[in-house]
Amino acid sequence: MLVMKFGGSSVADRRQIDKVLAIVRAAAARRPVVVCSAHKGITDALVHAAREAAAGRFAPETVLERQRGVARACGAADALLAPLEAELTDLLRGIYLVRELSPRSLDFVSSFGERWSVRVIADLFRREGLPADAHDVWDLGFVTDAEFGAARPLPGWEARARAIIEALPADRVPVVTGFIGRTAAGDVTTVGRNGSDLTATLLGAALGAEEVQIWSDTDGVMTADPRLVPSARNIPTMRFDEAAELAYFGSRVLHPATLLPAMAAGIPVRVLNTNRPEHAGTVIREVAGDDVGGVTSIAYKERQLVLTLTAPRMFGELGFLGRVFDACARHGVVVDVVATSEVSVSLTAHDREPLERAAAELASLGEVRVLPGRTILVVVGRHLAARPGLGAVILGAIADAGVNVELISHAFGAVNLTLVVKDEDVSRAVGVLHRVLFEQG
Repeated sequence: MLVMKFGGSSVADRRQIDKVLAIVRAAAARRPVVVCSAHKGITDALVHAAREAAAGRFAPETVLERQRGVARACGAADALLAPLEAELTDLLRGIYLVRELSPRSLDFVSSFGERWSVRVIADLFRREGLPADAHDVWDLGFVTDAEFGAARPLPGWEARARAIIEALPADRVPVVTGFIGRTAAGDVTTVGRNGSDLTATLLGAALGAEEVQIWSDTDGVMTADPRLVPSARNIPTMRFDEAAELAYFGSRVLHPATLLPAMAAGIPVRVLNTNRPEHAGTVIREVAGDDVGGVTSIAYKERQLVLTLTAPRMFGELGFLGRVFDACARHGVVVDVVATSEVSVSLTAHDREPLERAAAELASLGEVRVLPGRTILVVVGRHLAARPGLGAVILGAIADAGVNVELISHAFGAVNLTLVVKDEDVSRAVGVLHRVLFEQG
């Protein structure tokens, strides 16, 4: 069995969905389970409609007409989506009347993109001669907790899903919603934005699939963001830990949590290009070829904040860092990068409000500064610390580009070297690093 996930750009319109049809038809003998995102832009339009309703502006037709345009281009009858359209309209009207948008309501609204998409795609598949059925993933056993916006399936769901999916007709392709779930009480949830990747790997692990394929609009995982570095090239193979670092620190190809289920189950993840299905893409597995050290890729995470606490009393004081991180934890600060000296500690985070709450408490320990507009820039690869002079090459190249490095972190045995620079410098920094690490002799 094979799990194939197609993202929003892959199912954006009729032209793209025809490509998906050809790819799935070619893999029909491998019993594919097809996981689909919403058509490109639809989820954003749904969220916008929900926020507009909460602000007193009831305008469901904008997103409904956008979805109808894709459906009609695919030859779907208006009646196919009419029940879901009515359901969404009623939901938005309720939000408009009470002027309130809760996380629970936002997840419910956001779910319609995937639910529309799978029905349109399965309908097109059938009319084009490939037997297929649309499934909301909760009907396949995907029951989650009630953490709206970041839900996870409840323990034991895998056996239910495996039994349900294995009982489906073998000659029909299941086209399944990504990104969404439902609690045991029936509340609709989401696993987080861009979470269809995670749905795919969770299903792949539950089914013991031979492989999970993530189909996007790039030739697999790249050595850098091709929007910044046109000369970026494909990485044929990589290890799970390298790919996880890239996903977390800004790679646009994979959702950060995607690889965890596949890693636990030992199932390879292959990243492929819907527009160039003949390209081999990138395969991610526990052992990727020989274990030779080297730089794999460059990634970045913009719009971060840096908190610096300076406290001379920190010198030699037991438990000082423990108090710092305890305050961060109590205020919900997710810390990405940490660097310390004898009298200061610096850390990065993404969300301003929790960080400012923590900063107010930490002011009792010393002088606190919070600096916005920073980018975490990571160089990922195996055995980076074993390459003499690599750090000097990286820092020298960035200095030659006129970029100032404000923070550095490299843990013992880590697969990444992490730098913090200003947002406005990231394009120059990534470009020069790609030249010296990948393009010069």
